[in-house]
Amino acid sequence: MNSIKLNFINRSDVTRNSRIVIFQKNEGTSFDDLAIAWKVIKNCSQGDSHPFIYEHDTQIVIGDGYGNMTAPQTLEPGYKYEIISEEPTGNFLQRSTRAATSSSVEIYNVSGSHSAIVYIYRNRRLIATKGVVASGQKTIFDFKPCIYIGLPSGIEEGDIIDSAVISEINKQVFLAGIASADLVMSEGGTGIDATPFEFSLENVIYS
Repeated sequence: MNSIKLNFINRSDVTRNSRIVIFQKNEGTSFDDLAIAWKVIKNCSQGDSHPFIYEHDTQIVIGDGYGNMTAPQTLEPGYKYEIISEEPTGNFLQRSTRAATSSSVEIYNVSGSHSAIVYIYRNRRLIATKGVVASGQKTIFDFKPCIYIGLPSGIEEGDIIDSAVISEINKQVFLAGIASADLVMSEGGTGIDATPFEFSLENVIYS
């Protein structure tokens, strides 16, 4: 199965229209990369729901300093890829015969002289990026079947989430082995009776 059907349901005590931010962390780096707001759910009032799809496949796009972008290409976990440059066509990506670890994707820039910008998409929405991969360098992407969810303000889809905000969004929802589920938000509220928001999966159907 190539996707998971999720249905966000707002059962919280919040009456205002909040925005729910969902993102993933790149586990392939040894330092804290800035995350990208993959999906933002807006104006989902109490009792309302918002269905969406989490596709297992990710796509990669390579950009260059001239603003050119390659066509999206589906990534296969466990493989290494090479950014090649040929004049006059520019950069393109090819899968290497060398294997990566079981879940990661390694991107090597072997173009010789050109830097590259790497964009990773899930469901045609940006989920991660590496600003500059110079010739001779590599970058690693490794996304576990897990999303992070919270209610930071002022964030739109595709925005970079800085480390201060990421530290506040520490709720993980694990999706391994799931075909569909309700993603329920509860608790919340305002004033002295307010409680931390809770997120849980209900009506889970396993793949």
